[in-house]
Amino acid sequence: MKLVIQIPCLNEAEDLPATLAALPRRIDGIDTIEILVIDDGSTDNTAQVARMWGVHHIVRHRTNRGLAAAFRSGIDAALAAGADIIVNTDADGQYVGEDVARIVAPILDGRADIVVGDRGVSDNAHFGPVKRRLQQLGSRVVQRLANVQISDAVSGFRAISRDAAQRINITTEFSYTTDMLIQAGRKRLSIMGVPIRTNATPRPSRLFKSIPRFIANTGVTMARAYTTYNPLRVFAGLGLCIAFVGLAPIVRFLIFYLQGSGDGHVQSLVIGGALLVLGAMVAVMGVLADLIAANRKLIETGLTRLHRIETRLDAIVEHPVSSAMADGSPNKKRAGR
Repeated sequence: MKLVIQIPCLNEAEDLPATLAALPRRIDGIDTIEILVIDDGSTDNTAQVARMWGVHHIVRHRTNRGLAAAFRSGIDAALAAGADIIVNTDADGQYVGEDVARIVAPILDGRADIVVGDRGVSDNAHFGPVKRRLQQLGSRVVQRLANVQISDAVSGFRAISRDAAQRINITTEFSYTTDMLIQAGRKRLSIMGVPIRTNATPRPSRLFKSIPRFIANTGVTMARAYTTYNPLRVFAGLGLCIAFVGLAPIVRFLIFYLQGSGDGHVQSLVIGGALLVLGAMVAVMGVLADLIAANRKLIETGLTRLHRIETRLDAIVEHPVSSAMADGSPNKKRAGR
């Protein structure tokens, strides 16, 4: 069983050594632990520091592509390295390294596909009151959208099984956290939250420059992810709302018409009819989007199978003798001679 701990980094040369030193080197049930650093276009010597500290794998982006892109690159590299479990953590030391064992335990026991580290947002001493309220509100929204019981939806400290990593396709450009949970919930993956400890961080997050911008970007990410996996519900609901609004001016016209003064209120009938047509068009868009979503599911299934085939081919290239023995063909011929 191989565990790969991935760390997305942006100018983390100063904080990275302490984070690496805190990571566990042995965990019960894990045979091999490897460290993967994703240098997301750092302008300092983050990659050199990682190399000096003996990091097993380093992925470098020539320019800063954002946290979601760094996470995707890390997942691809970890899968290529043969990871059975992938743990994502931050480079700023916010999460206690020893708690890696806590979040991989449910996957080792077969109880979960994805485990999210719960920072105890409601009473975390390292969070301010505004951040606590925003985190709690965001988590409740994600719980409704993804149909999962996770109280810290934006925690970046999480463990992912190999199968789940192959099935999750991050499409957002901002942050992967909510996108992943909505996808995983809609794909019926088993998701758990595990209490973890946190450290005080000496600097603000580099993911966003202001709280309003963070709220806007997170809201767009959640809306997009939910619409991607529930297009019929979203567009049909929106179409019904528009049609319902369109009924109001139509009813108004009918009332005046029955009173004998409908000639002066024809515009209400026109507006209502236009809204009804618009609502019907939006609902039809939902049907088309649902058909596209069905096609996307087939594509994702094909991608998952392709990942598994690539894994087997890599195993054959790295261990041709053992793979041949597993297939049985050459060695059975020898045994029969």
